[in-house]
Order: sequence, then structure tokens, then C-alpha cells
Amino acid sequence: MLYLGKSNTSSIHREDTTLDWSQFYEASALSAKDVRLKAFYSESLPHGKTPLERIDFVALDFETTGFDPIKNGILSIGLVPFTLRRIQCANAKYWVVRPRAQLDHASVAIHGITHSDVQSAPDFMRIVDHLLAALAGKVVVVHHRGIERPFLDAALRKRIREGIAFPVIDTMELEARLHRVAPTSFLDKLLSKEPVSIRLVDSRTRYNLPYYQQHHALTDALATAELLLAQIAHRFSPDTPVDALWL
Repeated sequence: MLYLGKSNTSSIHREDTTLDWSQFYEASALSAKDVRLKAFYSESLPHGKTPLERIDFVALDFETTGFDPIKNGILSIGLVPFTLRRIQCANAKYWVVRPRAQLDHASVAIHGITHSDVQSAPDFMRIVDHLLAALAGKVVVVHHRGIERPFLDAALRKRIREGIAFPVIDTMELEARLHRVAPTSFLDKLLSKEPVSIRLVDSRTRYNLPYYQQHHALTDALATAELLLAQIAHRFSPDTPVDALWL
């Protein structure tokens, strides 16, 4: 995942804690024009009160050419399905895709995907069927929801003139709930104390998870899956309803 600035997310992704995702999927299955989106929404989403132990998750990570989903594009996609019982590495998937946006030296230095890598890569639409099939009916897990959901929405809007929306569990947001809720004290401000980092690598360290090389979509997806399992084990319960975590 790549952090270069502030993102401009579409109105479809404004957070609404009252949204009934099951009803949204039912309505979208009827209103979607593209057959791939119809198929995606037709896969029943777990009810919000379903306990976490009964959920099929899929960790998702994108590497991108920048942070703005309108101006920038997807470079690589990693996804790892899992449950509370096990991570299904044998079913993990990874794609490099050719973006419409130009690569720049700053992003290449971060993710290591070069011009020669993308020249031979397929267009995003060549893999979108496989991607949507892998996500359908599962609860998507990300670390920083300002990337994967808006970038996928924007990529589809540019190509088929229809966007996509789905609930996500954001492991960064779960860390923020714990470490960013209390206002910084006057003493902390006086001493210029930095807030606790909720970046993926630092969040994993707090749960004694191993260090992985950063900014590879498949490795970051695996790292995100492991982080959520650690967060649930330490702070939640297998009986926790999924809507206590998703957004």
C-alpha cells in the first residue's frame, strides 16, 4: 500500500453506520447493469449480527501509482482468504496490472514495480472477473480503507461507468479506536510527544507479529490478515458480531 497524500473518495464511500449492507447488496444486484457487478452483489453478504467465528474474510491490498483514486491507478493486487481458524495461503492470489496512470520515480522507489513490469502486465479488466469472484460473499479486510475500496470503485467507474461499494474491516481503524481516542494531554503537547503509530508494521509489532518486507501487495495482505486475527484474539471475541468491526 502506498501513502503519498490525502485521497478524494467518492460519495458512495461516505461512512454511514446506519447502512444495512444486506439490503444494499439486494438493491444493487437489481440495479447494476454490468453482469460482473450483478454476480458480485448476488452473492449473499453475511448479516451484520453474524459472529466473527462464522465469517469468511479476505484480506486485500493494492499497490498504486499514487494516493488519489481519480488521478492514479492500481499497480498490483494481493488477496488472502482466511477465517478465524486458518489463513488459506494456498488460495491467495497476486496480480500485477498495467495502470492507465504514469509511474513516477517516487512510487517506484516504494513498491519496486517498474515500467518494464507493467509493460507486459494485463489491463485491469483482464483480471477483474477473478478479483470480484474472490471478493464476492466475503468480508473484505484492509489496512487503511482510503485505498482499496475507493481505488476499486474508481477503476470500475473509469472502465464500465459503474462503481462498487462493500463493507470493510479496517485494521488501521481498529488500532485507532484503541490508540487515538484519548486526546493528547497538555504534557504530551508540551513535550511534542508523537502519537502512537497505527501503520501496519508498527501495529503488528505491538502484537509480537513478525516483520515482513513492506509494500508488496500479497505480503501486505497476509500481514493484514494476521493483524486482524491478533486484534480479535486480544480485544474481541469469536462471538463478536461482524458489524461491530466493519464500516
